[in-house]
Amino acid sequence: MVSPFWQDRPTLVTGATGLVGGWLVQQLVAAGADVVCLVRDWVPQAKVAAPELWNRIKVVRGDVCDQALLERILGEYEINSVIHLAAQTIVGVANRNPVSTFETNIQGTWSLLEACRRSPTVKQIVCASSDKAYGDQAVLPYDEETPLQGQHPYDVSKSCADLIARTYAVSYGLPVVITRCGNFYGGGDLNWNRIVPGTIRSVLRGQRPVIRSDGSLIRDYFYVEEGAAAYMLLVEQLASNPELKGEAFNFSNEIQVTVFQIVEHILRLMQSTLEPDIRNEATNEILHQYLSAAKARRMLGWQPRFELDEGLARTIEWYKEFLR
Repeated sequence: MVSPFWQDRPTLVTGATGLVGGWLVQQLVAAGADVVCLVRDWVPQAKVAAPELWNRIKVVRGDVCDQALLERILGEYEINSVIHLAAQTIVGVANRNPVSTFETNIQGTWSLLEACRRSPTVKQIVCASSDKAYGDQAVLPYDEETPLQGQHPYDVSKSCADLIARTYAVSYGLPVVITRCGNFYGGGDLNWNRIVPGTIRSVLRGQRPVIRSDGSLIRDYFYVEEGAAAYMLLVEQLASNPELKGEAFNFSNEIQVTVFQIVEHILRLMQSTLEPDIRNEATNEILHQYLSAAKARRMLGWQPRFELDEGLARTIEWYKEFLR
């Protein structure tokens, strides 16, 4: 059942052309929200660009680092809820272009939060951090008390943005909460060097799927529709319980899967006999990641709805349709 909370609610989404953004906007529109999206690059294949979504939202073109623009958006559209997803999310790109990653992920976060601090209408803010903010840890699974200690460019950008979000809550009382999710996968991810879309596309083209690492990296895979729903739940919970401000929440299926295993899952679901092409070229990657979602279950009453195979099956069907 759709919550009446969202009916006509002025809601800003940054990063709407990204993987999570498209599904989040779809769920917000279905819930009746008045959605405003900040979009930097025009991506016609993005989920949010489909006419059934695009024609039901307001779109502002610009950069998340432009604080004056953000203040104008919050003021003119009288935004109540902000969900901040805009980020440079590719580890390899961050290794090659650390400065642009730092600008988007760190400066973009402080620009948005400072604009929110100056807005009289903003009541809830959700900032998307990442499990990468924890960096490499000896003790697993990560819980929310695990120190943030990214070491490589992407991980450091998420550690910094995460800490900046918390400082705005603690120092200025800004109603912001932080999410740390596992590796998102799902239909709509057009970054083909990511393992899930890249593997599915390769199989559909009859090509061997490429594994850029040695296949042993362990990740916590999290279905995108699950993540979008978690962001909306957090906004609703923050509205009813302002004491949540400054809190961080892990969202996870609490599974440990190697890159090689996720490729095997996809090959099995697609009934393919292709053998992976293991390149062992990846650098600056965390070896083993695995989240505890006990805090979200305890404090938010949250439960995951999609098992890995179900999420992957839905993802494969999306790409079959998209690449047809």
